[in-house]
Amino acid sequence: MVKCLYNVIPKLTVVLFAISLLGCVASPGLRLDDSGETPVSSVYQATVAQLISAALADSFAYNRLAELTDSFGPRFSGTKNLEDAIDWILEEMKQDGFENVRGEEVMIPRWVRGNEWARLESPWKKDLAMLGLGGSVATPAEGITAEVLVVGSFEELKKRADEAEGKIVLFNVPFTNYGETVRYRYAGASAAAKAGAVASLIRSVGPFSMNTPHTGGMGYEEDIPKIPHAAITMEDAMMLGRMAERGERIVASLYMEAHFEDDVSSRNVVAELVGRENPEEIVVLGGHIDSWDVGQGAMDDGGGCVAAWQAVKLMQDIGLRPRRTVRVVLWTNEENGLRGGNGYRDAHREELDNHILAMESDAGVFKPEGFGFSGSPEALSIIREIAQLLQPIGAGEIKEKGGGADIGPIMKEGVPGMGLNVDGSNYFWYHHTNADTMDKLDPHEMNLCVAAMAVMAYVVADMPERLPR
Repeated sequence: MVKCLYNVIPKLTVVLFAISLLGCVASPGLRLDDSGETPVSSVYQATVAQLISAALADSFAYNRLAELTDSFGPRFSGTKNLEDAIDWILEEMKQDGFENVRGEEVMIPRWVRGNEWARLESPWKKDLAMLGLGGSVATPAEGITAEVLVVGSFEELKKRADEAEGKIVLFNVPFTNYGETVRYRYAGASAAAKAGAVASLIRSVGPFSMNTPHTGGMGYEEDIPKIPHAAITMEDAMMLGRMAERGERIVASLYMEAHFEDDVSSRNVVAELVGRENPEEIVVLGGHIDSWDVGQGAMDDGGGCVAAWQAVKLMQDIGLRPRRTVRVVLWTNEENGLRGGNGYRDAHREELDNHILAMESDAGVFKPEGFGFSGSPEALSIIREIAQLLQPIGAGEIKEKGGGADIGPIMKEGVPGMGLNVDGSNYFWYHHTNADTMDKLDPHEMNLCVAAMAVMAYVVADMPERLPR
């Protein structure tokens, strides 16, 4: 599904021409030079043109991501794949010429999937494609075979709780949006256990499937029995739903070996372009380097990591050194613990007052539309002024509220935060499935993400005044 790389030269010509017009149409709201007379769009117009030109010039970022994902595969917390990938990244960053390249140790959880399978026994036999949900317990050694109760919501389960005893509960819940539907992945097991179920299944959280079950984190309530929890495909869940509506008796078998092992050591990847005037002031940007144990983790979140990495490499490559330090961080263990984000906050707590902005990309490197920003009204006004420089590539929209899971811990300490917003039309088709692979990404769209992050990070890092809190 890789689209052909666009003809860069004509597109770049149009982009740079559009940038050249910004000085004529810029809002006068932000004044940046010593005289207080020049808007940001004029001050940084030429530099932005350089950054965008460099970002769109080749497919270096896409090829680097392909090398990462093809060489190491999925990078699940606690695995050799993840640690080998981190070793490779650290060495590549040193060769790129980054400063203060290091891995900062974080202890992370190790959940092991083990062997697993599911099978429809009645009304006919069929292997069910499934994925255990991260954090689930195992079935008994002999597995579980039980009648299936299909429900469409937590509310329906409560109404039919007297039917759930000794059964496998299937939450056949259509996808509306991620925040709403993912509740069944996270809380479904305890809800089913309260009703007396022996196991729980969910319809995979996504709007589209090609027999691709979706995994992800789940949790258990205290003092509620822990029962196995897994996802089956949209296709199979809908089929079982139709059977239930016709009054057919459904029986299924489930086998899972899932378990936790002792915490293990991992690392947050940190590398810098040190500021020329105020190196103690930091703009941080990145993504999470861990992924689930399926697919390649290309969208979630290898692409975000490489886009942030490349954004800072571009500054270095074209000889830009902003007033403040720009720090790339690739956080570990976002998917099933957030230990990387919390560990970064704890390790850098003393310097958080000098964290000017935190930026995260964790929604795939599809065509960028802009950013979501969380900060003071004064900072929001400045960010919107800067974003005008991204209008020629269609990435100039700034929405209120934004951030990311990994920067969440430092945002709670007062650091302004922003997340890259992209065209997410197809993101949840592939999210947390075996289909999260390189072929779904487009080199030009990834380059646009690089450009958007580079422009925003550089200008905030180079402005004479700090972004106000």
